[in-house]
Amino acid sequence: MTPRTASLLCLLTAGALVAAALPAAAHAGMAAQGHRAETAGIDLITYPTHVRDVVVVLGALPAGDAMAGSGNAAVPTLTGMMLDRGTSTLDKFAIAERLEEVGASISFSVATQSLEIRAKCLRKDLPMVLSILAAELKAPAFPAAELAKAKQQLIGSLRESSQNTGARAQEAFARAIFPPGHPNRPHSVEEMLSAAESATLEEIKAFHAKYIGPKHLTLILAGDVNDKAMRLLVAKNFSGWAGGADYLRSGPPGAATAAPSRDIEVPLKDKPSTTVLLGQATGLRYRDPDALPLRVGTAILGQGFTGRLMGTVRDREGLTYGIGAAVTADSVADGAWSISASFAPTLLEHGVASTRRVLEQWWKDGITDDELAARKQGLVGGYFVGLSTTGGLASTILTSIQRGYDLSWLDGYPEAVRAVSREQVDQAIRAHLDPSTMVLVEAGSGGAPAAPPPGT
Repeated sequence: MTPRTASLLCLLTAGALVAAALPAAAHAGMAAQGHRAETAGIDLITYPTHVRDVVVVLGALPAGDAMAGSGNAAVPTLTGMMLDRGTSTLDKFAIAERLEEVGASISFSVATQSLEIRAKCLRKDLPMVLSILAAELKAPAFPAAELAKAKQQLIGSLRESSQNTGARAQEAFARAIFPPGHPNRPHSVEEMLSAAESATLEEIKAFHAKYIGPKHLTLILAGDVNDKAMRLLVAKNFSGWAGGADYLRSGPPGAATAAPSRDIEVPLKDKPSTTVLLGQATGLRYRDPDALPLRVGTAILGQGFTGRLMGTVRDREGLTYGIGAAVTADSVADGAWSISASFAPTLLEHGVASTRRVLEQWWKDGITDDELAARKQGLVGGYFVGLSTTGGLASTILTSIQRGYDLSWLDGYPEAVRAVSREQVDQAIRAHLDPSTMVLVEAGSGGAPAAPPPGT
């Protein structure tokens, strides 16, 4: 038995054990446990679990960085940062005191397309937590003094990220494969710094009025919940609220597959390692027919220790501590495919060459039946593990809704994975990827090549 075969058998066995160990409810009829209906203009989902006394609140609405459009690029992030700094009736200290007294939490974060909402509390404290959350979303105070603090915090964070090899590589990669106007194209650090310094309170209030509303808000209450009681509670706190805009679901197409490959260097001084991204736009959204086969094939190439990239570039050739491949940013708009790795500067040239060899062989020759069987079992087992916690369950539901599915997808995903064929995977790989046209980004100090390590 070869080491790779042994690894695949271990993954197959582990996935089977994980799935067998999970509650029966995680295998069938999951959608029947959840309830989904519009409440106070909100897409509200309640999902009772066996967890006693604890409720997790998770939500998202389209108010991310992409919604800045041609306006001030920092306004969406600053708006999200300002939501928990006081309402029309409570200042930030009163809010913090009330939450801390009962061990509850509320937080907001801004992603590319969405404002994300997270809260957690005991069931008995949910009325208070939802009343605060509703006030923060509906009637934030936007104190001028807090905006000044938020701007300085954002500027500090941006300056820190400007020296992070991973963040700079991802920025350069996404800006190379997504053209201006595409929802997944990020603003540069320099653009964000300038925007943060110049953002005004009037711009933030205008953004809030346009984008922060119930119209496209998905809110999930999971844990020790009763559907009828939760709907009454949400209706009580969120009634009379209006507004909101939809996600940006399309834009100019990503970099054409016929374009020549490009190498982009992002020089950063005195870095012990160089972050590398190699990939391209896929032109696919998650719901497209080829998207799932491409994800399965990508997992075989570069997910975890049993992926081909780890097996060769790390384990056999000793060129990196970590390398992987993923499909990203395709829930709402068409996304990206990339390999990410970190190499010591002296091993960079050899690491990139090794990565390309593994990629090209996978792209040319396709996958094996044994790899596919093992990876299917691993993906299904990992999916059930993610559903085994209340937070993981809520996150899975939210992601599914953003991708355009209903609750039935909770039950349908495992079978969809099991139905993927080797022919579908190989076809998707070759139809949507082309190693000869991929963008290569290297962010770090660079360095002179060393002699090839033993075994290469």
